Amino acid sequence: MRKIIDDKRLLVKSCILYYRENLGQQEICDILGVSRPTVSRLLKMGRDRGIVKIEVVDPFAPEYGDLERRLEARFGLQEVIVVEDRPVAVATEHISSLMGTTALSYLDRVLKDGDDVGVTLGLTLHNIAHAEYTVDKAVHCRFIPVLGGVGETYLELHANSLAAEFAKRFRADYVPFYAPAVFSDANVLRGFKREPSIARIFSLFEHLDAVVMSIGVPQGDYSTVIKMKYIDETILQDFSARGAVGDIGLQYFDIHGRTERFTSHNEHVAGMTLADLRNVPRRIGVVGGSGKVEAVIGAVRGGYINTLITDVSCATGLLAYEETPENDD
Repeated sequence: MRKIIDDKRLLVKSCILYYRENLGQQEICDILGVSRPTVSRLLKMGRDRGIVKIEVVDPFAPEYGDLERRLEARFGLQEVIVVEDRPVAVATEHISSLMGTTALSYLDRVLKDGDDVGVTLGLTLHNIAHAEYTVDKAVHCRFIPVLGGVGETYLELHANSLAAEFAKRFRADYVPFYAPAVFSDANVLRGFKREPSIARIFSLFEHLDAVVMSIGVPQGDYSTVIKMKYIDETILQDFSARGAVGDIGLQYFDIHGRTERFTSHNEHVAGMTLADLRNVPRRIGVVGGSGKVEAVIGAVRGGYINTLITDVSCATGLLAYEETPENDD
């Protein structure tokens, strides 16, 4: 056996037949008169000694593949997916159709039977839920709104409606959460959460396998929450002046992911807290555009997302982001 393994001509011949001429290992066995385990060892030796060099060619590299790896390394993210910039119809979209399709494809890849998947609110998730993508196989998971959502306007953007839409796409189940998204009195909310039926919903948040979320910013051009009458524009302006860079599920945070300055509002939100969000294994943020860079920075620093699906504008903005006395306050 040692003589066969040490035969350099046989080693090179095996590699040529397998990698260049695309013959199977059994065919090589028949040609060379050696056993299949011997062929397997010869091919491994060819790789180990550098006789065979295998290159993975990324069709998006170096443009997007490199961007993804650099973002993962810099921000410690589990996975980053970057797609090309495409225009959006601002009145009806927050992300491009390509991002919506990519996000659905990602969910189709990672979700598995038995998973509980949290869903936030807004146009971004609405665009994803209605993206052009076919889920070939049903996923027997369960979609759960991670905050309340009842009202008379923009019902299709509420977390309840979106959880139902995602469940339809994946032929899965969903759990409704019928409650106002924001309570005027935090004490009333605390009492509400003690109701058995509501307490059961909140207990589900402790065992989520994934959450798919958008990341809002406290500016009127982006803010669906103003249109949905969840928050007043003057309050958003005040939050911005106090350093708010973004929100997830109507809960605001600053560039460092800190929430203390916004507790007076956040404690009125009937939903999963940002602190509890950190415990979810797969925290998927879908966001596009250079205007969302600081919101993503804050979400990453707060530990609220560990997976990012974004476009080139946001990705390059994240890599170009530099600390200054102003944004490090």
